[in-house]
Amino acid sequence: MQRERLEQLLSGDDETSVAALATLRASASYVVWDGAMPAESLARVYGRRLRHTLRKSIETSGLEQAVQLNRYGGPVRLGQIRATDGSWIFTLFLDQDGGTLVACTGVRQPGPPPSGAC
Repeated sequence: MQRERLEQLLSGDDETSVAALATLRASASYVVWDGAMPAESLARVYGRRLRHTLRKSIETSGLEQAVQLNRYGGPVRLGQIRATDGSWIFTLFLDQDGGTLVACTGVRQPGPPPSGAC
């Protein structure tokens, strides 16, 4: 998928899409994988991820949307945007053809341990 097309898909006004778009425009790497998966299966996986991030107090954005994927019903393609500094990874959920953004989530990645830490 071309970067420009992905930018168009992220043109929504929700906080997560705005952050993902800004990250993409800041020369982030990205990928949209071929193939699709059942939305219900991904909803279960992201339900577990949401519980894990809440338990560990990991900052997320839009993760609750992915848990609601089972309402979408159709197959979903996955994509990912990785910030150049590695601070955030955004997961994109697209319809089977990649023409519509179904959901977008972001998870802050752990930083390096403080110097002197073991």
